[in-house]
Amino acid sequence: MEAKVTGSSIPRSPVYRALLRAGPSFRHLQQVHGHIVVSGSHRSRALLTKLITLACEAGSIFYTRRLFLSVPNPDSFLFNSLIKASSKFGFPQHTVFFYNRMLGFRIAPSSYTFTSVIKSCADISALRLGRCVHSHVLVCGYGSDSFVQAALVTLYSKSGDLGAARKLFDKMPERSVVAWNSMISGYEQNGFSREAIEVFNQMRELGVEPDSTTFVSVLAACSQLGALGLGCSVHHDVINNGLHVNVALGTSLIIMYARCGNVSKAREVFDSMNERNVITWTGMISGYAMNGYGIQAVELFCQMRAHGPVPNTVTFVAVLAACAHAGLVHEGWETYANMRQEFGLVPGVEHHVCMVDMLGRAGLLTEAYQLIKELGPEEAAPAVWTAMLGACKMHKNFDLGVIVAEHLLEVEPENPGHYVMLSNIYALAGRMDRVEMVRNMMMGRSLRKQVGYSTIDVNQKTYLFSMGDKSHPETNEVYQYLDELMSQCREAGYAPVPESVMHEVEEEEREYALRCHSEKLAIAFGLLKTKDGMAIRIVKNLRMCEDCHEAIKFMSVVTKREIIVRDKLRFHHFKDGSCSCMDYW
Repeated sequence: MEAKVTGSSIPRSPVYRALLRAGPSFRHLQQVHGHIVVSGSHRSRALLTKLITLACEAGSIFYTRRLFLSVPNPDSFLFNSLIKASSKFGFPQHTVFFYNRMLGFRIAPSSYTFTSVIKSCADISALRLGRCVHSHVLVCGYGSDSFVQAALVTLYSKSGDLGAARKLFDKMPERSVVAWNSMISGYEQNGFSREAIEVFNQMRELGVEPDSTTFVSVLAACSQLGALGLGCSVHHDVINNGLHVNVALGTSLIIMYARCGNVSKAREVFDSMNERNVITWTGMISGYAMNGYGIQAVELFCQMRAHGPVPNTVTFVAVLAACAHAGLVHEGWETYANMRQEFGLVPGVEHHVCMVDMLGRAGLLTEAYQLIKELGPEEAAPAVWTAMLGACKMHKNFDLGVIVAEHLLEVEPENPGHYVMLSNIYALAGRMDRVEMVRNMMMGRSLRKQVGYSTIDVNQKTYLFSMGDKSHPETNEVYQYLDELMSQCREAGYAPVPESVMHEVEEEEREYALRCHSEKLAIAFGLLKTKDGMAIRIVKNLRMCEDCHEAIKFMSVVTKREIIVRDKLRFHHFKDGSCSCMDYW
């Protein structure tokens, strides 16, 4: 005889055992549901609760809702079970629905209710709703619950309100690893990588043990900053802590090493992984592409097609970018065609940008322009025309360049980069009157070029240099060393690039001397502060100018150092007077 059930007590009846055997299988659950109705057990709240939560776990959310709405007087146990299950198994909108129904029945939420609902608000970035739930948390007296607090930190972090997240985080008397992870990932995902690393360092100082999720976020922050030293330290921590390198952690390590310029280490991690998903393969292909190893990227892509998961649109962007920078025009066309023919994928703006860039770099300007003309209005986005303009400048096709630049000014009149590029085109053509006209247009619209800066990590501390920077405490030593270094470079054959190309797309202000560019200052500081033979690694927020590219080649010769520069577009590995891009950039 079935016992009377209240709260969370579950009857151990044959029907219940049948439910357990069915598990999260929609077909089997329907069969058991039929048996429940026929046997008259549908009045058992506990059985219905178990059936409903299993249906949710099976992924049939509409069946779950239908079952739920058939219950005449749902209790707090049913609501809490359903709210927790819908949040856990990826139905955040329905979690909110069940929460609202719970309030409609005047059933008081528990801390577990709030934790699940807040998590669901975070999953859909429903900040406004989340704030309402936060108010309800305070009214119900759960404001000091550590699990609820951690969920709120996650909500505000994921929704971009980092001020509110940090305020909550700092007030927490006890912070779980979940709270630390939420704060770190919130900073990283919103572009505040330095702050993410600061919180991670604070976590370490307080003796809180990081987990895999922590390391994934910190590695992502290292990737953004090019902080190889910290990234290597994190990798050592993973090994020393005996953590399993799962797909997420392994992929993060690959991307970190690749974006910090250490492709061989990235491939070492890639080869050591027993399981790889499409993101893992794409990360490694992209790593080859951005570091100038186009052939290796294409070869790995072929291996992926033969043995790995199905490539997605992001994978194709990585391969096409590799082809563009390596001059692999035939391979690029073939890959572009295979997107539709073999995989049924529709090329997007990024793919068109890569194709125009590839054709333009190869000097096939007519073909690149024709490709743009064949695209629809939405497909021919400004980014596609910008790639075309860069090709015109590279190959000094001033007539076509002016046409392209003027089109860009029509569609994006507030983008200062287009004015700068048009100014460069006119300058290269010797039309200084037109240069002045474009600059006056910029001033009339109060537009300014983006400020360039370069960073370098020395002893796990990041130093930032901008054009003509004299804020560093060792400014005099840096400038003196740079003067001596450039003198040695001139003796070795370096000559400054002619003045006409001092109008680079994103070059800092022209009135400063070429030697004061941020990358030269960062490199000089790095050479001063590191041991002979050590590679120098810097990150620049803009595209490197031609003069710096030429000068750094000679720096690598006279100092006998490898110098690695990650600029806005790609990596440049300078060694023994040559660059990995083969001057094809």
